[in-house]
Amino acid sequence: MLGAVEGLIAELRQIGLPIRVSEDIDAVAALRHVDLGQRSELKASLGACLVKDAQHLGAFETVFDLYFPVGGPPGGSPGPAAGGPDDAAGPGGPEGGRPGDGGAGGSLGTLDDATITQLLIRALRSGDRYLARAIAGLMVDRHAQIVPGRPVAGTYYLLRTMRAVNPDALVTALAADPGGGPPSGLAARLRLEQSQAQVEQFRLEVEAEIRRRLTADRGAAAVARTLRSPLPEDVSFLTASQDEIATLRHTIEPLARTLAGRLARKRRHGRQGHLDFRRTMRGAMSCGGVAVTPVFRAARPAKPKLIVLADISGSVATFAAFTLHLMSALRQQFASVRSFVFVDGIDEVTGILATSATIAEAAHWINAGGSGVWLDGRSDYGHALSAFWDGWGSQISSRTTVLVLGDARTNYHAPRDDVLAAIGRRAGQLYWLNPEPASAWDSGDSVVGRYAPSCDAVIECRNVRQLRAFVESLA
Repeated sequence: MLGAVEGLIAELRQIGLPIRVSEDIDAVAALRHVDLGQRSELKASLGACLVKDAQHLGAFETVFDLYFPVGGPPGGSPGPAAGGPDDAAGPGGPEGGRPGDGGAGGSLGTLDDATITQLLIRALRSGDRYLARAIAGLMVDRHAQIVPGRPVAGTYYLLRTMRAVNPDALVTALAADPGGGPPSGLAARLRLEQSQAQVEQFRLEVEAEIRRRLTADRGAAAVARTLRSPLPEDVSFLTASQDEIATLRHTIEPLARTLAGRLARKRRHGRQGHLDFRRTMRGAMSCGGVAVTPVFRAARPAKPKLIVLADISGSVATFAAFTLHLMSALRQQFASVRSFVFVDGIDEVTGILATSATIAEAAHWINAGGSGVWLDGRSDYGHALSAFWDGWGSQISSRTTVLVLGDARTNYHAPRDDVLAAIGRRAGQLYWLNPEPASAWDSGDSVVGRYAPSCDAVIECRNVRQLRAFVESLA
């Protein structure tokens, strides 16, 4: 048990969860206060000790399932079931059997796929998770074709199994009215959403069964290495999948609120105001006229103005969307926030961002209006910067912070770094956030080195963690 807990903690640290030594000790100490035969209690106690951010809960649950599999002993090695009521097999109908045993040797194994599908539909409708788990094991037996010792994460096996299950047909069958009546309005929509949730739950059962078998074959540590994925705040903006982008959207919202509070406190307490001579001398009367304790007026720092120039060409569009969304959410911490998008031309989109309910809606209107495109829609930083300087350069002042978002890849057009230098001289601060790794800068058509002397800083900003660190340093 202790070895499994230590393996769990080591893997969580490997993927980036911040777990201190004291929390490691707390997790081990918590084992004395829970029933180790109850997997749910063990999971809750370890999660309470080790997970401090709700965004990390998914990573914890995946690794926990490897080191404490359903129906197996800690550590993922083959052996008798761990026991406990929440992991014990229920009857699951007339077929019975231990969940996850695949049913190859029982009566389920004698049924054809069509009959199994009908049985699965009844199990999902009735909420019989034990029978559903047994069917998941059977479908893995028949269709995954797991190869012992093969160093894979199991995604291919999951794809094979779910292709045989046919999730779309399963959703349709579950959503059909059992009474045979025609679907109607809201009731039909609710049935459809419930059916999709039930099929997704079955997919998770299949995935867990595949992981259990891979873990029994190669051990939890080996399987964990193939499953490692970055935490939401470490996902690269440029290479994020659609699922990861959806997760990032949920991450940005609380991040914006947290950063707004930090910026407000920093502005209130960051520096003292001017010396209050009258109050200082009045306080000095008790010390014989010696000003022992200076008294300062309350600081009233002026809010800076922020101008954001975002490259929305295909290569960095995801990065620009999240950064614009974050800056828009932080606009109360600035006297004004003006947002511009560019490809080979430049347009202001402040109004679009202010009136759009979501960044997806804003992106729709930006794309529909052809914002940022001048000629052929290929990146031309030189022309975009020149157009911005001609149209809005006079509105930059010493209170303005200019933020440029882009990879500085010009398609070999003239970079016009002289225009950026003029912007930098007029602005109070000029920062450039580049979503590419620093090792790729100044390679190919990248001209980061030409722009860097005009900026207060050129910052690698490939993920939410780096974006958070930059925003915290702004005010």
